[in-house]
Amino acid sequence: MIDFGRVMTAIITPFSDSGAVAYDVVEKLADYLVTHGTDTILVCGTTGESPTLTWDEEFELFKVVKQAVGDRGKVIAGTGSNSTREAIAATQHAAELDLDGTLQVVPYYNKPPQEGLRSHFRAIAAANPDLPIILYNIPGRTGQNMTPETVANLAEVPNIVGIKAASGSLDQVSQIRRLTPPDFVIYSGDDSLTLPMLSVGAKGVISVASHLVGESLQAMIQAFEQGQSQEAIAIHQKLLPLFKVLFLTTNPIPVKAALELKGWIVGSPRLPLTPCPGSVRDKIRETLNTLDTN
Repeated sequence: MIDFGRVMTAIITPFSDSGAVAYDVVEKLADYLVTHGTDTILVCGTTGESPTLTWDEEFELFKVVKQAVGDRGKVIAGTGSNSTREAIAATQHAAELDLDGTLQVVPYYNKPPQEGLRSHFRAIAAANPDLPIILYNIPGRTGQNMTPETVANLAEVPNIVGIKAASGSLDQVSQIRRLTPPDFVIYSGDDSLTLPMLSVGAKGVISVASHLVGESLQAMIQAFEQGQSQEAIAIHQKLLPLFKVLFLTTNPIPVKAALELKGWIVGSPRLPLTPCPGSVRDKIRETLNTLDTN
């Protein structure tokens, strides 16, 4: 089984002033991430503004990031959809590009029942049996929660290897861990819950903050693994203000502003997302300055 490591970064999608995808910037950012604490890059997830990207843009992003990363890290593609046929086709394309895996979000808007979720993900896995799949449960965005029992059912499928858990419920993560095999990996989908989730059986995080503090996240997780709980807690407490400020408004608006403050020219989000409000940008700047001086 492919080891995706402890820290995955859900990479942002940079745009030019005209609103086109800035492939040159994403190439540089991907290179930066894999040398600053990121084990695996997730392309075209929520943070990558996938709902406003065309499939052609997404496929080009997959290729650009894969080439930039080379053998220094893994690359997985967000190829989920609320159409099973569309998700299968996009995932097959990711497999043809020799990516390391895909992230499959719970279908949004149409709110399938649990039976529908099981059939949806099993169909994608069956059509792409050699490509590892990580499930993605984020009910706050999709309108449907995938239950631990459904996750356990899907964990029986050989190439469904893990889940990004973004329900916000430690109880649910605990249940998933209790019901699934030890080699089924759980990743926190919330930076601020990474350390608590490690304590109930998670492996790491699919992160937004790792654009800025990937090495610190690596250090926190490794400290926890090595039994250095006080060190892990200290890192968590230091990073907590950043975790919070990056979600003062809809992701990825704040992290794009934070990257701009750090000198990256990543552009504004695409509509219907809007540029970062000045008051939020000021709080981000203050938080980054505090981190830099501590």
